[in-house]
Amino acid sequence: MNKIYLDNAATTPLDPLVIDEMVNVLQFNFGNPSSTHSIGQDAKVLLEKVRREIAEYLKVTPAEIVFTSCGTESNNMILKSSVEHLGVERIITSPLEHKCVAESILDLKKRKGIEVVYIRPTKNGDLSLEELEKQLANSEKKTLVSLMHANNEIGNLLDLEKVADLCKKNNALFHSDTVQTIAHYDIDFSKIPLDFASCSAHKFHGPKGVGFAFVRKSSGLKGIITGGPQERSLRAGTENVCGIAGMGKALEISMKNLENFSQKIKETKKYAIQRLKEEIPGVKFNGRSVEDGSLYTVLSVLLPYNNPMIGLQLDMKGIAISQGSACSSGAAKPSMVMMSILNEEEMENNTPLRISFSHFTEKKDIDTLVDALVEIQAIHTKI
Repeated sequence: MNKIYLDNAATTPLDPLVIDEMVNVLQFNFGNPSSTHSIGQDAKVLLEKVRREIAEYLKVTPAEIVFTSCGTESNNMILKSSVEHLGVERIITSPLEHKCVAESILDLKKRKGIEVVYIRPTKNGDLSLEELEKQLANSEKKTLVSLMHANNEIGNLLDLEKVADLCKKNNALFHSDTVQTIAHYDIDFSKIPLDFASCSAHKFHGPKGVGFAFVRKSSGLKGIITGGPQERSLRAGTENVCGIAGMGKALEISMKNLENFSQKIKETKKYAIQRLKEEIPGVKFNGRSVEDGSLYTVLSVLLPYNNPMIGLQLDMKGIAISQGSACSSGAAKPSMVMMSILNEEEMENNTPLRISFSHFTEKKDIDTLVDALVEIQAIHTKI
C-alpha cells in the first residue's frame, strides 16, 4: 500500500540533502564542541556557522540564538525563566496555544502563583488586540505576553509586529511560539521588537530533537538547565552537533526555495479546498485556514457528520492525517482550540480534520484523500 502523508504540521519528512549532511557530520565531525582540541573545535566551528546562518535569517545577532532540543524545551525555558529570573508575575495568553505553552503556564500558576489572563478568541479564531491592550494597561504587575505566531490547528496568523509594539508601549515582555512559521516565512526580528521566540527543525524538513530559542540579548534571561557553560550558560549539556547541522541545512534549503515551495503548497491547498467543496456537500473550514492571510501549510476542515474514528479509518487506507495537533492525538475529547471556536452543537454534529501540507505533497494525494472521505461518508451515513 502506498502511504500518503498529510500531517506536516506534526512533523515533516527529512529532506534527502539534510540526511546527507547529518551522515557526513556523524562520520567526520564527531567531536565534542566543548573540547579544546582540534577535533572538538571543528565541531564548535560547525555549530557557530549554523548559529550565524540562523541569526542572519532572523536579522539578529548570533549571541541571541540558543540551541535546544525542540520548540517545547525552548518555550519551557523562556516561560519558566521569565518567572524565576525576570520577575514576571502575570502572563497574558490565549486558549489557542500549544500544549507545551498552555501547560507550562498552568504549572507556573500552580507553583508560583502567577496571575494568568486569557484573551478569548472570536468564532473565527482571531484574538482582539484591543482586548490585549486593555489587559496590558489593566495592571502594574510585570507581565509576559505569550501568543503563538500561527496556530497549528486552524492556521490563524498573529500580527507579531503590532503585538510587540503594544507590549513595548506597556513595558511588557513578549514571547511567541514561532514553531509553525520559522523557515516558512521571511521573518525579520530587527523590525519586530519581540523578546523571545522558539523553533523546531522538524517542522521544515530537518531532524527531530533539535531546535532553538531566540532570546533578545537585553532581556537578562537565564538558563533553567544547569551544569555547564554551553550555549552561553543558557542551556547546559553537550550540543546535538549532527542535529544542528541538519537544522542548518534544512533552513538553508527552505530559504533558498521559499518562493517556489510556498507557491506550490498554496496551489495544493487551494486544490484541496476546491475538491472538498465539490465532493462533500456541507463541508466547512475552521478559523481563517481558507484565507490568504492564514498559515499556508494548514487547512482545518469541519466534516458535516460526527465520526470520531475517521483518523483511524483513513490510516487503514494508507493516509496519515490528524484530527487535531499531534500533542492532542489520542485524547478522548476535542482539543482546546476546537472547543474554543466551535459551539456544542457543532462539536456534536461534525468532525474536525486537519490537513497539513509540504512541498512534497502532490495533487494526486489530495484526490486520494477526497475519494477516501467520500467513501467513508457513504458508509458512515448508511450505519
